[in-house]
Order: sequence, then structure tokens, then C-alpha cells
Amino acid sequence: MAVNIGSIAEKVPCISQYEKNLVVDQLFYNNSELQGIVVVNQEIPVGIITRTHFYQKIGTLYGYNLYMGRTVELLFKKDPLAVEYLDSITEVSKLAMQRKAEDLYDDVIVTNKGRFAGIVSIQKLLMKLVDVQVEFASFLNPLTRLPGNTTIEEKIKNSLAQSEFSIMYFDLDQFKAYNDTYGFKKGDQLLQSVAQLLKEHIQKDDHFLGHIGGDDFIAIIPHYCYKRLCDNLIKDFNILIKRFYSTEHLSQQYITTEDRQGVIRKFPLVSISIAIVTNKNKVYRSAEELVEIVTAVKKRCKEIKGSCYLADL
Repeated sequence: MAVNIGSIAEKVPCISQYEKNLVVDQLFYNNSELQGIVVVNQEIPVGIITRTHFYQKIGTLYGYNLYMGRTVELLFKKDPLAVEYLDSITEVSKLAMQRKAEDLYDDVIVTNKGRFAGIVSIQKLLMKLVDVQVEFASFLNPLTRLPGNTTIEEKIKNSLAQSEFSIMYFDLDQFKAYNDTYGFKKGDQLLQSVAQLLKEHIQKDDHFLGHIGGDDFIAIIPHYCYKRLCDNLIKDFNILIKRFYSTEHLSQQYITTEDRQGVIRKFPLVSISIAIVTNKNKVYRSAEELVEIVTAVKKRCKEIKGSCYLADL
């Protein structure tokens, strides 16, 4: 989620670099809340005068007589942090916090195609950053920190416009039996480990990975090269899952617990099913149609014993 810095910029007075410091003093006097004045040269920001820095200089023994009748060139801070209107708040926050200690709380100058457009105070920047992070977190699964259903729905809709895509639906088989035997804490740890495994195999700049909920995950990749990916993922999953069972259960390759009807029976170890739908041979007209097909493929895939993948061709 990218919120641009220009959306929270506010106008403050700007003056020429050849203006007298008397004008700066008057501007600060007339507006007690004004903390910074931007210095421009033909609308291009070249510096900033902060209230604190200005009066520190003026307040010295000979400061008033030395500076007040002269131009602001003697006092303004050169090379201030200036960012473009459409830059993200997150990136601007990083740049602001990387400044020298004495400049850390200076306003950030916002430009529009290089011309002065406004400023953002550090207080306002950090408050908005918190809002953005809170809103962003609301779109994430709290357990795995992967995008949740709101983002997943948006990404599936967007995939319809791609020339090539493969949607991959991941589901853990026998996960309920594992949870019932080992408890929710171990179950959560297993889901987190699976999420990490999926990230290592899938999460790239042009790939999407989301957590539908429970033991269901989804990925969207912009190509049809899913076979090798699935083979490698299943291979690593089968190694990973061994860490989550006792020696006894690994030896016998099953656990004993109640099914959904309350009947005690044997359950195989957790495996992973991967259902795949692509647009290689079919055009999909809606996200609902895609979801319906991939859900049907997942159902068929889960009927196969052990970890596997199945594509709708």
C-alpha cells in the first residue's frame, strides 16, 4: 500500500534566496506555529530556514546586528531533504530518518516536477506512517503476515489482464488431525513454517503469495513454469514436515485420533496438495470463475494420497 507524500503536504511561505532576514523574522513573528520557511530560486527549493536554527543565530551576542539586515543566504540550511509529490510516505520516512542528527526534525520539502509544492513536518509524517502501517497490517494474515483475502481478491482480478498466469492453490491434507493431536500451538508453528517455505520458493517481485486462512494459501505467478517449482517445493515440504512429528509417528507414518464424526481412526502424516489453473488454453472472464475452477481442481488433488500437484489443462 503506497500513500504518496504529496497527499499530506501543506503550503508554507517561500522566499527568494536574496530576501532579507528581516522578512524571515516578520514571518515567524506573524505566525507562531510556523516552524520552517522554504528558500527558492525561481520556484526551485534551494534551502530551508527553521525557526530554531534562525533564532539560534540571531540570538548570539552580535547576531541581530550581523544578520538581520542581510540576505537569508547567510542563514538558510542548504541541501534540504526534498522529495517528489508522488514518492511514498514509507520511502520518505526512511530518507528523513537517515539525515544528520541536527537536521533530523527539519520539515521535508515536497516538490512537483522539481518545483516547490509544500512541506511535511516530521510529526505529521510519522503520524501518517503509523496510520499507513496499521491499515496495511489489517490486510495481512496475523499469523503468517502474508496478504489476506482482500488483497487476494484484488490480485486474482488483476491476473485476468495478464497474458500468462498460473494460479496455485496450496492446501495441507490431514492438518485437522495434526492440530487435534499436537495442539494449536504446534499447528500454528507448522503453518508459519509452511508460509516461510512458500516465500522461499515463490515470493519474488512479479509473483504474489497470499494466505486465504487456516491451512490454505494461494500464489499467482506470471508464467506457466509451475512443474519444477512444485517438484522442488514438495521435496522441501516432505523434509520440513518431519520436524513436526515424534519419532514414533514418523516410524509408523500415521497418527491416531478422532475424525469429524468422533470415530477413532488412523490418519496419514500431513501432506501438501497444490491445485493449478492457468490461462494457457482458456480465457477466464471473471475472478469468480477462476476461483470456482481452482477450487474444483483442489478437491480432485486432495483425493490423491501424499503430497502432489494437479493442473487444470
